[in-house]
Amino acid sequence: MMRDSRKSRQGAQSAGRVRATHHASGGTPHGFTLLEVLVALAILAVALAASLRATGIAASSSEGLRDRLAATWVAQNRLALHQAQRDWPNPGNSGGEAELGGMRFQWQEVVSDTPNPQFRRLEVKVFVPGRLDAPLAQLTGYAVNESVAPTASGSSAGGS
Repeated sequence: MMRDSRKSRQGAQSAGRVRATHHASGGTPHGFTLLEVLVALAILAVALAASLRATGIAASSSEGLRDRLAATWVAQNRLALHQAQRDWPNPGNSGGEAELGGMRFQWQEVVSDTPNPQFRRLEVKVFVPGRLDAPLAQLTGYAVNESVAPTASGSSAGGS
């Protein structure tokens, strides 16, 4: 019988512990407190803000990459035009506008002499219109003067 009274005391003690965790209404707890919900919402808001910022940076980076790629194509087109026309541009500066992929660009070319008189250096820079301080692309090419015959040093005249 002694054991039974111990069990009943332990049961009463454990029942007291259970009762201590009940709400004043006497029922079991349901849901979260207002403070817990507010903390969870604050954490969620910070996480979403960081996610949106990362997405915005990625989109901006993608747009800048697209602009630089198109500007590089404009510069390549300018160099390819000189090559296709086989022209011999005069030293100096020139500029103009180009449209590619629905975007407008300004380009500048600087033609300069080289130590070899058969070559001229062409430097093409491409800009966003009105922002000539920061080129989106810059390429360098060389024009060959095909009207001047190359000197054949060390070749011998005569046949066998």
